[in-house]
Amino acid sequence: MRKQSSRENFNGLFEIASSQGGYFTAHQAAEAGYSKRLQHYHRKQGDWLKVGHGVFRLKNFPPGQWEDLIRWSLWSRNQKGEIQATVSHESAAMVYDLADYLPMRVHLTVPHSFRKLGPKGCVLHRGMVQPKDSENRGGFHVTTPFRTLRDLAEVGERDQLRQAVDEAARRGLITLAQKKMFKTI
Repeated sequence: MRKQSSRENFNGLFEIASSQGGYFTAHQAAEAGYSKRLQHYHRKQGDWLKVGHGVFRLKNFPPGQWEDLIRWSLWSRNQKGEIQATVSHESAAMVYDLADYLPMRVHLTVPHSFRKLGPKGCVLHRGMVQPKDSENRGGFHVTTPFRTLRDLAEVGERDQLRQAVDEAARRGLITLAQKKMFKTI
């Protein structure tokens, strides 16, 4: 098997980082062909900015709208490098621009087996998010509009939730049948 060139390594890493708002993990860099020695070199040169434990950002990558959600998503990865968190509740409502939700902290749903403690600025909700209940938003997963509204119905303020349900239905994010499920609010 031939060794990849530095251009091929960069192209592979750039493709990964581009799909995640310029962010990537040390594990992903290794998969793209960067040895630990090369990773250290690029951090020391300032090509890669360290933004968390094992999480980096390409230096000149343009900023994006959901960078904080991408960072939290990468933070949630397990030892195999698999992302565990799904953006949910008020944070998901903010992504969909429903009812002026502007949470002070990021809300994430993580599996019951998740062992990391939620740091400041983050609320962890324990539970399962089925694949049909989430969608990929380029670097992070977010609960679908219907799942978001269901989550909010369990914990949310009723007037704001009613407004969010109406907006989601009006914009076609949920069906009329799904809207009827929230009739009692």
